[in-house]
Amino acid sequence: MGHNSRTARTVAYIASKELAQVSALLPSNRKRSMIIHSLASSLGLLSNAPNTSGEIRVVKPTPASYQDLAVYHSRDYLDFVLDPKNSQGLEVAEAAEYGLEDDCPPFSGLPHYIRYIAGASLTAVRELREGRSRIAVCWDGGRHHAQKSKAAGFCYVADCVLAILSLRILVPDPDSPAKMKKPRVMYLDLDVHFSDGVCAAFQSSGNSTFLHLSVHHAAPGFFPVSPLSTLPTATSDPFLLSLPLHRGASNATFYRVWLNVVEKVREAFQPDYVVLQCGVDGLAGDPTGAWNWGLGGEGGMGWCVGKALEWNVPTLLLGGGGYDSANAARAYAYLTSIAAR
Repeated sequence: MGHNSRTARTVAYIASKELAQVSALLPSNRKRSMIIHSLASSLGLLSNAPNTSGEIRVVKPTPASYQDLAVYHSRDYLDFVLDPKNSQGLEVAEAAEYGLEDDCPPFSGLPHYIRYIAGASLTAVRELREGRSRIAVCWDGGRHHAQKSKAAGFCYVADCVLAILSLRILVPDPDSPAKMKKPRVMYLDLDVHFSDGVCAAFQSSGNSTFLHLSVHHAAPGFFPVSPLSTLPTATSDPFLLSLPLHRGASNATFYRVWLNVVEKVREAFQPDYVVLQCGVDGLAGDPTGAWNWGLGGEGGMGWCVGKALEWNVPTLLLGGGGYDSANAARAYAYLTSIAAR
């Protein structure tokens, strides 16, 4: 898990024409992916411009195989959602059983979408695990509501969970090479919605090598309604942490949260890898309208991402929510520039 000086400055940016086209099919974010990658490219962020200290490598994703997806998802779910005949928007009795209704309607191209989104995040993980990059960026990933056997909250595939599981594959212990160890992975979620899918995947795992921390909005009826989204108690799992915030959270809120909670959790856990879900639906201007969080400035989202990258730990940056495409594209372009510093 060692990295030389060149690797420490290298950023893998996961993108391709095929990924953008497939990701842009998502009903809740049509064409958003193409706008995000087009803006990043137009601003020169993907061309190793002179004003960036790091090297950005655009890496083409490899679509996930059935076996890749089955590491977490149930075979019944995969057999249904990967069958093209079940993604034509028809009335299918089984669809509701697998969550393909309401906010997760079936759509043409769904099997390709699932394979590409999962494959993009797993491609980013390989960049980190194999030492080619210190930071891997996958703005098309971050689907944190998907369940083992069910789609939910605009999320059809649990790429966050698949990425975490891949990062936790046994490696030689640097302190005792004859022994194997699971890397310690810290998952930090900044999306305005609670990361219920990720939290549920590791509930009752009894493993101290994974830590989940979600900073999110919570209010009666606000999606997702989950008993796991509340503040920790004396009897709750100390490795599944949640910090619900009231409406109107701002830069000042996140400045205090970062210094008094996030930094202390990271220092105590000492992760080998960080997975940072950067949903931008908490930013001012997003239709969700729950927070008044800024992108720039002290305590802003960019400031928080920059602070996480200062930990000097191999980091996977994932996307997430964000329902004003122009707003999301500006945000992800700015976060990409921070990763390249």
